[in-house]
Amino acid sequence: MANRDVIVIGGGISGTAAAFDLARGGVKVTLIERGPELAAMASGWTLAGVRQSGRLAPEVPLARAAVKRWEHLNEELDADTEYRQQGNLRLARTPDEVDVIRAMVDEQQALGLEISFLPDNAAVRAVAPALSETVLAASYCPSDGHANPKMAVNAFGRAAEQEGVTIRTNTEVVEIEANGGRVQGVRTNDGFIAADAVVVAAGVYTDRLVRPFGISIPIRITQAIVAQTAPAPPLLAQVLGVANGDIAGRQEVSGRLRFTGTSLPWPSQEPTRDPIVLLPPAGEIAALVQRTAAVFPAFGKLGLEHLWGGLLDMTPDALPVIERAEHVEGLVVAAGFSGHGFCLGPVTGRILAELVTTGTSSLPIEAFRSSRFGSDQPTTEALLHG
Repeated sequence: MANRDVIVIGGGISGTAAAFDLARGGVKVTLIERGPELAAMASGWTLAGVRQSGRLAPEVPLARAAVKRWEHLNEELDADTEYRQQGNLRLARTPDEVDVIRAMVDEQQALGLEISFLPDNAAVRAVAPALSETVLAASYCPSDGHANPKMAVNAFGRAAEQEGVTIRTNTEVVEIEANGGRVQGVRTNDGFIAADAVVVAAGVYTDRLVRPFGISIPIRITQAIVAQTAPAPPLLAQVLGVANGDIAGRQEVSGRLRFTGTSLPWPSQEPTRDPIVLLPPAGEIAALVQRTAAVFPAFGKLGLEHLWGGLLDMTPDALPVIERAEHVEGLVVAAGFSGHGFCLGPVTGRILAELVTTGTSSLPIEAFRSSRFGSDQPTTEALLHG
């Protein structure tokens, strides 16, 4: 495989990690990003939690492996990603939510995750003193953390370039071309690029590109909103979430607080031509501030410095698609991360590189095949972004 050409479509964390791992293995790689820069879409505006807790069971092995890589990623990439391993708290605000959190802790402990149940407000505030006295209970996973999304993606990008990867921004892939059951390359707005294999990690654009090859990913597009405050003194070390997922947030290394909430229906199931910056509705921002301040009072006292929105590629079961195409040689896909793919990115990239070069994954990915979807597939909401 070392003498073959591979194209990676998508300049987010999964795409840049795949390009880096492929190139480090001796493969000639071109990474194509339709936006003006890497991390132009979901990987750039995400909450950027690096968490194992609160995930559905099939994702837990990948999340645990990802955290192990995150722990040494700065050294591996010779760059600062602002990764901090300071824990994740998922809060219960009502008696019903207490039951939800307790059940989640029991389930994840059974999967081998180091996670504990904090049974009352005193226990919660012993971990995070700035939280409200109204919080009733929480889960706590000390090995979870967070990072700077743009710094992490660009660190992978620079490391990939040092390994010989060509990165082309402002380039849109119009279609993937194949002949005789094998990938031939991609046609872009700037012409044809030949390749022996194509990795599609293009977020909301993925389904359109792979559908001609019999891969159907029922992606539902939603808009997430994010609010970022002015810098503040250290108030919160952990990433916060809540039982029903309507808020999640953290304090950045810069001191700014970054919080997000429930995603909104997108009026079209086709992304806009240029959805890099989407302004969120004022009413949704007000509701997010109110919900956040109820559990973290300091948030309501700080000025908002930036507001933005971004599109999420949601699947019906909130699990991604990660697979090799069955009917065309050289096509590999990763999409539908449903707002919680950032943590997995370094391991998703490694899996994609393995699927290209060896055809198999060192981690279990059978649950992520697109063939699992049927007409009666139930919908599961993602409970925590990032």
